[in-house]
Amino acid sequence: MVPLRPSSETPHPEEKRVSLRFYMDVHVPFAITSELRLRGLDVLTAQEDGAGEFKDLELLDRASALGRVLVTQDGGFLREAARRHDQTIQFAGVIYVPQLEVTIGRCVMDLELIARACNPEEWINWVEYLPL
Repeated sequence: MVPLRPSSETPHPEEKRVSLRFYMDVHVPFAITSELRLRGLDVLTAQEDGAGEFKDLELLDRASALGRVLVTQDGGFLREAARRHDQTIQFAGVIYVPQLEVTIGRCVMDLELIARACNPEEWINWVEYLPL
């Protein structure tokens, strides 16, 4: 006879373990961060990490060191990611959210989908633009 797991360890049937973690730069509205956390995603902001004044290069290094995909509305990160790609410098991934093209609700839905469907290894040196 196989013992049953206690109910506290039994995952909800619709719940999928999320392995992709996000690092929000200072340009991302807190409403997005808050809503993602309510949905059970692992999100850290640059401000919470004490990195709110870091330059793009340093912030992408920090996110990568923590194994987190950087979410940003700052086009400077696109240039830095392209530079690293060209020079074969590894980074943990960047998701670019254009400020005027994506609503907060759509951003939250797309980021949740990405977090639940992807593994961190798939995001190494990857840049994605929202909306999907």
